[in-house]
Amino acid sequence: NMSRAIIRKIINTSKAPAAIGAYSQAVQVDNTLYISGQLGLCPEKMDFVSDDVSEQAKQALTNMKHILEAAGSSFNNVVKCTVLLKDIKDFGKVNDVYSQFLQAPFPARAAYECANLPKYGLVEIEAVAMVGEITDH
Repeated sequence: NMSRAIIRKIINTSKAPAAIGAYSQAVQVDNTLYISGQLGLCPEKMDFVSDDVSEQAKQALTNMKHILEAAGSSFNNVVKCTVLLKDIKDFGKVNDVYSQFLQAPFPARAAYECANLPKYGLVEIEAVAMVGEITDH
């Protein structure tokens, strides 16, 4: 049996909000990075940047950017996103902000309306990314 060890690495950066529970900001397994749901929390104050969904989305994606960078990755390497919304009517506003961070070729994505999000946030975004050089075909 020539089985090889699978490497698991916990990613943590002070530039994104600290995990507020039994989870990590991100977990890298070999070349795959699983990023926990990011809220629009300011990492210094652990409070929402504003009551505006666009501002919360921008902060959530800024937090995600810092986590990606801490893992040696970037938005270019994101292959799947999940967007959770307090109100699905905010989808257009969040999509406008999202397109400032993610460009073509776009990752796969799902979006859902939720009854509630942690700390009563308006938007939460999680992602799966690859670490390393990606060749598009």
